[in-house]
Parts: sequence; structure tokens; C-alpha cells
Amino acid sequence: MSGVPDPDPTDRPGLETTAVLPYAGSRASTRTRALRAWMLTLPVDVVALLIPLLVSQTYWRGTLAYAALVVTVFATGGLYRARRHLGILDELPTLCGRLLSCGAAVAIIAAVRHESVPYVSGFMRDVALCGVLVVVGRAGTRKLILVARRRRWMEHNAIVVGAGPVGQELARLLRRHPRYGLRFVGFVDAAPQRPGPVPLIGTLDDLERLIPALDCDVMVIADPDCSEAALMEVLLRPVSAGCNLWAVPRLWGSRSQAGYPDHVGAIPITEIGDTTFTGPRWAIKRASDLVLATVAAALLSPVLLLGAVATFLEGGRGVFFRQERIGRYGRPFQVVKFRTMRPVDEFESQTNWSIAHDRRIGPVGRFMRRTSLDELPQLWNILRGEMSVVGPRPERPHFVAKFSATYPTYAMRHRVPVGLTGLAQVSGLRGDTPISDRARFDNYYIENWSLWLDVKVLLRTVAEVLRAGGR
Repeated sequence: MSGVPDPDPTDRPGLETTAVLPYAGSRASTRTRALRAWMLTLPVDVVALLIPLLVSQTYWRGTLAYAALVVTVFATGGLYRARRHLGILDELPTLCGRLLSCGAAVAIIAAVRHESVPYVSGFMRDVALCGVLVVVGRAGTRKLILVARRRRWMEHNAIVVGAGPVGQELARLLRRHPRYGLRFVGFVDAAPQRPGPVPLIGTLDDLERLIPALDCDVMVIADPDCSEAALMEVLLRPVSAGCNLWAVPRLWGSRSQAGYPDHVGAIPITEIGDTTFTGPRWAIKRASDLVLATVAAALLSPVLLLGAVATFLEGGRGVFFRQERIGRYGRPFQVVKFRTMRPVDEFESQTNWSIAHDRRIGPVGRFMRRTSLDELPQLWNILRGEMSVVGPRPERPHFVAKFSATYPTYAMRHRVPVGLTGLAQVSGLRGDTPISDRARFDNYYIENWSLWLDVKVLLRTVAEVLRAGGR
């Protein structure tokens, strides 16, 4: 409030960033650093699978089905997950195995549907061609990614969490070999400063400052001097959760989720499953949000119009109510709702927890709040990308600060976009219910997200609205 900006983390005592930076600066721009390997690999795979259609459209249905099956099998098998060590020979057994299994599946279907041997044999020739092209395309994309990494056009700033022997060796390898695509920017650990020659740029509690200051988007967990519970509490905070997490397994020999091991030098390394929505998961969720919000806005336009008219008749001008809420990664935004009452002032609007029994709420406002119809204008927030259809409900800054200080897991809700409805709300946690329970349900939703879970929450939301409207 004094008008003096917070000091930069790199200017604080003990945070000697320049002492550990391996080079003066990264050549990767913000745009190229945002690129992920799957953004190149997936389109090349699709093109390779569809090339036979340029030669002949005789088997177009089978070719499209085969392409969809291969991409689905590759995705579920981890072949679009990020990897640090890239090599086509490492991937070849997995690629060939999945291509052969998909080819066998479509061969059986083709044989059942078509009795003509020439037809089936011609189709299988196209399938074999697709398989060869996929392998060739993979080899080309891997070579291209490695060249981009070596020239530092496609690298990510990485903090190593843990300054022990494993962490030090990992940092040495990342400095020496840009082929892994990680630019080491410093060590972070629980202790203020380990004895010895390894300087730290900060402690675990400094990560929320260091990540934006150093433009870091990857954290590698080596051998931190703290318990796993303390480490996870830090890593699941909104700013930390925006980074990709990699870890050196405590039990060496562990295999990665992709089905074949990944490594940096001779150190095994594995990507920790998404604790937030990034990459293909975010693309899928955002696409579903846009479709659902657009369809809902069109179908519910009469309801929105009636709600606006009823709100105007009861309360006069100012049909919509805008209020600051906290969204993904702790960023504020203006949520839009139908006005159900008029607060005395802005302070009351931001700090009054519950107005369910306030006498200033008229019959229309009370009905709209009971049925959640006052939330429908938030479809606009969804279309703008500020909210999702399903996710943790957004809260006001005053209460976010209060609850985050009281409940350690509350801030973890902001790893993902806030939602129009959420698992906590359809589980009965609305109004004056325990905040700890809400946080627990919201974090469960984040860590177990699937499209089907979103569908279940939406169906239960509709049931709750109909039940409340019938009271």
C-alpha cells in the first residue's frame, strides 16, 4: 500500500542467481518456448496416416477409421507425452507394436465387412504404407526437435529442486547437453544454504517469487531435503502448478508412464502426471467449454431474456452485477451475474460471506439464487476464457486470502480455471459448509479430471436446479 514495488527476488540476499546461470540468456523466445513436442508430432502423424487418400479414395472410410484408431492408441499409450531423451530407436518397438495391433484390428473388420480378397489386400497395403510413413515422420520430427534444442530455440528454463549429489549431477548434465531441452537456472532446496560449493537461488518458499522472475516453466525434483508432504504442498500452489514437473525416482529403475524409460544422461527421470490442465488436456477441456457454452447460450437465450426482464422489473436498472473474483493461477477477473440485491457499498460486496437470508432480496432474486439462474450470465466469462463450465467455484479476493491462510490446500484449487458449477457444489457443499471439504472436493476433481467426470457434474447440476425449482 506504500506504493513501493516488491523487491525482485534476484535482488534479495542469498539469491545470487547469476552465480548459477550457465549462460547469459536463452535464445528461445516466449513463443518457441511455449511449443511442445506433441504439437509437431501429432500433425505429422495425422498427415502420414492420411497420405494414402491422395493416391486413392477407394478405402477412405477404412483409412479414416485407422487414422483415428492409431492416434487414440498413441495418445492413451503415452506416445504424445513429453520426453527429455529423444531417439527413434527407443520408440521403434512401441511404435511398431501399436501400429501392428491397430492394423490387425482393422484387418479383421475389413475381412468381416468385405468378402472381396482384392479389396481387403488393397486396403491392407494402404495400412502398411501408413505405418511406414508414421515411423519415417517420427524419425524426422525427432531430428527436428533435437536440432531446435541444440540451437536453444526450443528450450525451457528449469529449476532443480534439491541440491544434493543427484541434483548436482543433473544440473551438470543439463548444462553440458542442450539436447534435453532444459536450461538450468538454479537450485532450490528446503535448507537456507547447504554447506559446500553449491549456491542456492532460494528455498522452497521462494518458488512462487522465483518462477515468474526467472521465467521458469519446468521444475525437476531431485533429492530435496524435506518430506514429500511438505514438497507437494509447495508444488501444488497455483504458480508452481503452472510448471511441468519432472522427478528422479527415489527407487532407480522405475519406469515412466510412457511405457519405456526416459532419462537425462544415466539418471532416470519421469514426468509427474498433470496436476493442472495443460497440453492436450487443456485443449480438450477448452474445446468442450466453447461447444457447451455456445450451445447453452443459444438454447437458454429465452431463459436469459426472461431473467433480465424479471430482474429489471424487481430492481430497476442495473440488471447485471459484476464483481472481482480470483481465477486460474490467482489472476483476478470480473464475474457477471444477474443482480439479486444491491449491496450498501463495495466493501460489503467484497466481504459479506452469505446473503441467503438478507431481507433486501426480493422474490425474484430469491428464486434465481435458489435455482442458480443468476449464474447463467457467466456463460460470457466461459466464452472469454476466464472460466470453465465445470471447475472450482470462483471466490472473492478477500476470502481467497483468508481461506488460503487458514486451509493449506485451498490455494491449490487455482491450478485450473474456475467453473460455472463444480463437484463440491453438486455434492451438497454450498452456502455455509466447511471450506476444507470444498477444497478437498475441488482438488479431487482436478487430480481425477476426465470428460466423463465433467458430464457427471453437469447432469447432477441439472438435477439440482430442477429439484430447487420445484420447491
